[in-house]
Amino acid sequence: MNAEIITIGDEILIGQILDSNSKWIAEELNKIGVSVYQISSIQDNKQHILNALKEAESRADIIVLTGGLGPTKDDITKHTMAEYFDSEMEMNYEVEQFIKEMFAKMNYPFTEVNRLQALVPKKCKVLKNKIGTAPGMWFDCNGKVFVSLPGVPNEMKGLMLTEVLPRIQKVYELPFIIHRTIMTYGMGESMVAARIEEWEDNLPSFIKLAYLPSYGKLRLRLSAKGIDKELLEKGLEKEISELNDLIGDIIVGFQQDQTIEVVVGRLLKEKGLTIATAESCTGGSIAQLLTGVFGASSYYKGSIVSYTKESKIDLLGVSSEIINKHSVVSVEVAEAMAVGIQKKFNTDYGLSTTGNAGPTSDNTDKAVGVVIISLATPDGVFSEEFNFGKPRQKVIQRSATKALEILRREIIKK
Repeated sequence: MNAEIITIGDEILIGQILDSNSKWIAEELNKIGVSVYQISSIQDNKQHILNALKEAESRADIIVLTGGLGPTKDDITKHTMAEYFDSEMEMNYEVEQFIKEMFAKMNYPFTEVNRLQALVPKKCKVLKNKIGTAPGMWFDCNGKVFVSLPGVPNEMKGLMLTEVLPRIQKVYELPFIIHRTIMTYGMGESMVAARIEEWEDNLPSFIKLAYLPSYGKLRLRLSAKGIDKELLEKGLEKEISELNDLIGDIIVGFQQDQTIEVVVGRLLKEKGLTIATAESCTGGSIAQLLTGVFGASSYYKGSIVSYTKESKIDLLGVSSEIINKHSVVSVEVAEAMAVGIQKKFNTDYGLSTTGNAGPTSDNTDKAVGVVIISLATPDGVFSEEFNFGKPRQKVIQRSATKALEILRREIIKK
């Protein structure tokens, strides 16, 4: 069972707002076993809408539209839908009465423009919008379902949950779609693909693999689809177990929410350990990751963003002689920063970064992209040097996640 989502509105196409509706709709359809074939965004233009409907009908079983259902003249979706389905318009008096009562409660005047919100194509099934004035519309045509919903996110979600999804589940016999996400860090997509090539080639036909890379991490999504839920779950468990045997050294979790910062936080809490950070080139990015996890105050004690030479000396106690001799981007300075933050906050671990994020290398002899990460532990201090290349944001993000990888690796030794 395939679906297509069409969002209508110039505000999306000019970048004024993000199309969060499509993302949410796709997730909810997927949960009930409907695969989204395509997502499109089009102008609030009659011919564009007609063309999009015709094309979607040729590809999908269910077509969901959002947007263009307001009271103003530029909201033309329902009139275009009436033309597409060769339907007259009629006043839905139940919707009209609901809008009147809503306006009365808010002490707003009820105008003719508001009343026209209750004007709908005669051939549609009206979907009652309990929190807004624009009703949803459901059309059945040639074995296909067309659904038109308001673009306001909370109104759209309310109609999807109470009207659209239950109707789809009642009309169609749907398969199960189950996803499992494996979170990996520290290895690029191509290298991971090479390590698991034989395993991937032998995946059963009902399981598909997707690579979802981003700076410093790679998500592997396994998707199983079929009518036997127990078979799908057992198949996924078997394949994940085999995958763990192949790349267990870079796997940090098995769900979407098990990011490196979540895993590190859990390990610190379980072992009763604490951490503080001293950041130069990452500018507080590590602190942001760690503090984004609920309950981080039990193990994360604080951070100093020592972005300048002077702040490294004054706040972390780094010797000016070390800086003058080795430069701010050096193992010696990175380790002094890590030890300095460890002592200042009296923590088990002190984590530091210093490097050249770019676009220039300033007054160091290190190339743009070079970052040194140091970790002070209860047993001593060590450093690792990396070259994360360009651009600047990539260097910062990869440095932050790599620093947490190093911390995780050290914690699990305990």
